[in-house]
Amino acid sequence: MLADLADDTGVLDFSAFARVPLACDPFDHIVVPGFVPPAVAAAARLCFPLSPHGGVAPARAAEHGDGFDRLLDAVRAPALTEAMSEKFGVVLDPRALMLTMRSRCRPQDGAIHADSTDKVVTALIYLNESWPHGGGMLRILRRPDDIDGMVAEVPPLDGTLVAFHRTDRSFHGHLPYDGVRRAIMLNWMENVGAARRETLRHSVSAVAKRLKTAVGA
Repeated sequence: MLADLADDTGVLDFSAFARVPLACDPFDHIVVPGFVPPAVAAAARLCFPLSPHGGVAPARAAEHGDGFDRLLDAVRAPALTEAMSEKFGVVLDPRALMLTMRSRCRPQDGAIHADSTDKVVTALIYLNESWPHGGGMLRILRRPDDIDGMVAEVPPLDGTLVAFHRTDRSFHGHLPYDGVRRAIMLNWMENVGAARRETLRHSVSAVAKRLKTAVGA
């Protein structure tokens, strides 16, 4: 499969991104199925680092040059930041992009929230071959107290992108799900310092979870 990805051309489908209009109800957001083309998404999924515990960790590939690493390189490139800036009408700095990943959902995950104020635009790229589950599908919500008051529900399927402009009313969440759910999270932070600080926090948390799991074993 990697032979089909001999270069980075076509790793992200910017034509599909451009075709999707910005939805403004109840806050600015987009959903782009197939933003990562099928072959690229499948290669990244096969190399996605899995964790036995939940939580968020900095996005790093297990092996340089694998399918997952190639996708990370593409989303780090300035072209995606420029496209997001244009789509949402905000100035984003590629140096302030924080990349994290989550390979597993826990039953307590998915509570309704709006992201922290140091985030400007949040995006998720999903890498799951199928999704027959009722839970674990991100909902774009009108209210902080109604998980059913949604304007969109996004199955976390291979290559799907969902992105939104963070505001005090950018409520989102999902019904409970327990199991593997691969997602790359992109957060364009308000500045480079915030990106570095939050990346370090996630790194420390991920190490602590690994140590706790090892001790428990």
